Amino acid sequence: MAKIRTVLGDIGTDRLGLVYTHEHLITYPPAVQKDRDLELSSYECSLRELVIFKESGGTLLVEATTLDYGRDPSAMARMSAEAGVPVVAVSGFNKAAYFPRWVETTPVNGIADKLVRDVMEGMDGGSHKAGHLKSGGSYNFIHALEDKTTRAVARAHKETGAPVWLHTEAGTMGLEMLDILESEGVDLEAVVVGHSDRNPDPWYHASIARRGATVQFDGVSKVKYHPDSVRIACVKALVEAGHASRLMISGDMGRASYLAGYGGGPGFAFIATKFIPRMREEGISDDVIDTIFKKNPVRWLARF
Repeated sequence: MAKIRTVLGDIGTDRLGLVYTHEHLITYPPAVQKDRDLELSSYECSLRELVIFKESGGTLLVEATTLDYGRDPSAMARMSAEAGVPVVAVSGFNKAAYFPRWVETTPVNGIADKLVRDVMEGMDGGSHKAGHLKSGGSYNFIHALEDKTTRAVARAHKETGAPVWLHTEAGTMGLEMLDILESEGVDLEAVVVGHSDRNPDPWYHASIARRGATVQFDGVSKVKYHPDSVRIACVKALVEAGHASRLMISGDMGRASYLAGYGGGPGFAFIATKFIPRMREEGISDDVIDTIFKKNPVRWLARF
């Protein structure tokens, strides 16, 4: 039986329930990112948030901090052990604005080799392995270096089997990044297109799903983008189109001001305690909710 690769080792899937598929625990964004609310550098505050996730019924969390965005594998592993929550880490990249210089000077296959080592041996030379791969694009275009890293992710996926998650800027260029992966021979069933609810277009979401990839909504509670009524409507549209098996939902609570552990909100409890009950109230069945928050994440992650 295939397993999920966490920072503390590979695990089975039989005891999993609620899974969040795109969150942040520890981040040290590069200096080019001037908004330091995006820095999550307090171990104790982040640990408290992970405990809140567990207390809210969470059973596994996918941590999305990439190597160009300041990940800390050792801290993630320690936090996972202390909270008693399996954590899946990532290897790969966010977007070109954050890339270290070596991305430009290293050949595609050299970048892929780095990603393979992170998955198969341990991140950054340590013992904690990444359980998924990530690449991203910019707003309404794909930078040449993003094309390069996406191809590196594709090649690392083909060697390791690790699932792939795509960062889209405001929900743009998801289909185009799928084109790149497909041109490299990737089966899109292993791929998730993130931040898709930033672009609340049912045609766009269905187009992703029809190609076999999974649509990720991860802006829940962020009314500065769209109210949750818009997300609920998009969930219903995908379900009614027959694509419930191609949807995952998370919060992407990647700011200190979003996390209760840092004194902010709404935090990791929001989906479990407010959004899922609202989904039920709006007529989304428990079977569909189970598919979105358990079955689909397990299908995507269990590849080892």
